[in-house]
Amino acid sequence: MANSTYPIDKLRNIGIIAHIDAGKTTTTEGILYRTGLKHKIGAVHEGETTTDWMAQERERGITIVSAAVTCYWKEHQINIIDTPGHIDFTVEVERSLRVLDGAVVVFDGKMGVESQSETVWRQADKYNVPRICFINKINQTGGDFYKSLESIHARLSKQAFPIHLPIGFEQAVNGVIDLISMKAYTYKEYTDHELVETSVPEDMIDEAKRYRSLLIENAVSEDEPMLEKYLEVGEEGMSEDDIRHAVRIATLSGKFYPVTGGDGRGVIVEKLLDLVNDLLPSPNDRGVTWGKHPKTGEEIERKPDTSEPFCALAFKIATDPFVGKLAYFRVYSGKIVAGSYILNSSTNEKERVGRIVRMQADKREDLAEVKAGDIAAIVGLKGTTTGNTLCDVSHPIILESITFPEPPVSIAIEPKTKADQEKMSLALQRLAEEDPTFRIRVDEETGQTIISGMGELHLDIIVDRMKREFGVEANVGQPQVAYRETIRKSDVEVQGKYIRQTGGRGQYGDVWLRLSPNEAGAGFEFNNSIRGGTVPSEYIPAVRKGIEEALSNGVIAGYPVVDIKAELYDGSYHDVDSSEMAFSIAGSMALQEGVKRANPVLLEPIMKLVVVCPESFMGDVIGDLNSKRGRIESMEDLANGVKEITAFVPLAELFGYTTNLRSMTQGRASSTMELDRYMDVPSHVTESIIAKKR
Repeated sequence: MANSTYPIDKLRNIGIIAHIDAGKTTTTEGILYRTGLKHKIGAVHEGETTTDWMAQERERGITIVSAAVTCYWKEHQINIIDTPGHIDFTVEVERSLRVLDGAVVVFDGKMGVESQSETVWRQADKYNVPRICFINKINQTGGDFYKSLESIHARLSKQAFPIHLPIGFEQAVNGVIDLISMKAYTYKEYTDHELVETSVPEDMIDEAKRYRSLLIENAVSEDEPMLEKYLEVGEEGMSEDDIRHAVRIATLSGKFYPVTGGDGRGVIVEKLLDLVNDLLPSPNDRGVTWGKHPKTGEEIERKPDTSEPFCALAFKIATDPFVGKLAYFRVYSGKIVAGSYILNSSTNEKERVGRIVRMQADKREDLAEVKAGDIAAIVGLKGTTTGNTLCDVSHPIILESITFPEPPVSIAIEPKTKADQEKMSLALQRLAEEDPTFRIRVDEETGQTIISGMGELHLDIIVDRMKREFGVEANVGQPQVAYRETIRKSDVEVQGKYIRQTGGRGQYGDVWLRLSPNEAGAGFEFNNSIRGGTVPSEYIPAVRKGIEEALSNGVIAGYPVVDIKAELYDGSYHDVDSSEMAFSIAGSMALQEGVKRANPVLLEPIMKLVVVCPESFMGDVIGDLNSKRGRIESMEDLANGVKEITAFVPLAELFGYTTNLRSMTQGRASSTMELDRYMDVPSHVTESIIAKKR
C-alpha cells in the first residue's frame, strides 16, 4: 500500500477546463506522458485516451464524466481533473471546481474564446479559483496566440498577461520565450523529449521586453511590498525571484491570469507544468475551510493540517466496473486511514472506510491513508452521495454542499420487455445516484416513467449507458403534456336521474346539481344544500363520490376537470329501489351533463422561462419565443452586453427548446424554466389536441 508522502505545500489540485474540443483531454494526455505515467500519448479520435475511459466518450470523442488522475513533476504531486466541455455536463465542471485549488483554462488557438469557455470561466469566478490560460493548437493552420489573447481580453478579462511568448507562427512554432527569465526554450519537433535553453531570438527582443514590462507592472499592483520595491528600484532592480513571487501573489488573488501557449501534445507541456508548480495554489494557500456544526449550526473552521480533526467533501460518485461504487473525496483537514470509521454528517450515519484508492484515471493504486489537501476515492461507501460531508465521528461538521440546477428536459421511457421492468428501475436508480442532475419520477396521470436531465445529449447518454452497463433496452417517447379541463359559466343547474327496472328490485337515484367555476388552483369543492330530506343523508357521500369519479375524465378531450364547485340542492328517492350505487351514478351523470353546458375549456401548463443571451442574439430569441405563443414579460441588462429575457410560454411549445436555443445562439445562451400556472388553450390549438386524442 502506498502513502501520500508529499508535504502539503508541494500538492496541487487542478482542473483542466475549457469549451468542447479545445483540447483538454489531449493536454491531460500530454501531461501524463511528460510526467512518465504513459509511454505514449493516446489520441482522442482513436479512443485511446486515459481520462476518456467510458465507451460513449471514446465513440463520441468527448468527455462526459470528470476523471481524476495523479502525476508527479519536479518534487510536486499534481492531482488533475479533466472535465467535460459540453454544456449538458456543465455540472461535472461545477462540482470539480468546488474541490479544486487552481485551474488551467485551455483555449483553441484557432477559435479563441468560445461560448462554453465563458461558462466555465464564470464557474471558476464563482468558486474564486485561480487560473492559468493555455492557448492550445497555435502550431496548426489558423492557430494564432495573439488573436486568442485579444479574445480573452474582449470576452473574459483584461487582466490576462502572457508569461511565455511563442517563437514562430502556425506550423513554424518551435518554442517559447520565458518573460521572467528572458530565456528561450526551443525544440525541433513538438514530440522532442526535451527543451533546449537558448537566448531570445534577435527579432523578438523588443516585443519580449514590452510584454515583460506589462506582466511585471500589472503583477506588482496586487502586492503592496512588491509595488513599493518596484516603484523604488524599477523593473531593472527586480530579481527573477521577485518577479516570480509577484506573479504568483497576483495569480493567487484570482484576478490576474498568466497566459502561455503551444501544442498540448508536445514537449512544451513541461513549461505548463512548471507554471502549475510555481504559480497555482497549494491547499495551504487556499487556507481555512469553514463549515457548521450539524446540531447547533455554529460556524467551525478547519485548517489544512493533519493534526486537525478529519473532514472531507464527497464530490463525485462513480460506478467502477471492477470495484463497484467509488466515492471521490477531497480532504480539507486531518487524515483518513483505511479500515477506520467515519461519520457522514449530511445523513448522520457512520460508514466504514474499506479500501482507499488513488485513481490514475481508470487504474487504481491502494493507499493506507490520505492526508489534508489530497484527493482520492473510497471503495464501497453505502449511503454517501455527491455533496455529502465526511468527518471524524467525534468532531462533526457540515461543509457547504454543492447546489445543482433543476433539469429542464424530460422524456418518457419504458422497458422493451416486461421482464426488464425491475432491471430498468434499478439501473435508473444507480445512474441517479451518480448524477445529481438526473431525476426520475412516475407520472401519476399517465403511468409513464419520466426521466429528466440537463439536455437531450445528457438523456441520450443515460439511455445508452442503461443499455451497455445494465443490459436494459428501452423505448423512449415524447413526454406528455398534462392538460386539464374546467368550466367558465356559473350557476348551471342540471339533473342526473338513474332508473333501472329489471324485475324484482330496481335502481333509483335522482339529484339536482348547481355547478360554478372555482378560483384557479382551488380544486374541487362540494356543498350539500339538501333541505327536508329530499335526498336521504346516507346517500349524500355516494353522490359526492360519483361526482369525483366523473371529474377524472373531462368532456373535451378526457383530461381531469379541475377548479369546480358542485352544490347538491335537490333530488328524490324511492323507498325500495334507491341505493348508494344508484345515487353515485346519478351524481356522475349530472356532473358530465353540467360540464357540457357550463362552457368547458381546456387548460395547459404555462412555464416561466428565463433566457440569458448576448445582446446580438436577442432579436432572434424574442422572435422565436413569439412564434411559440410566448408572452415576453421583461428584458434586463446584465453585465458585458448580456441580456436576460423573462417570458411565459406553454410547455407544449418547449420540447427541444434547450437544444434549439443553443443552435440559434452558437451555444452562448442558457435557459431555465419552471411551472407558473395553468391557462386556457386557444381554440385552434384545442382542436388539434382533440384530433390527436381521437
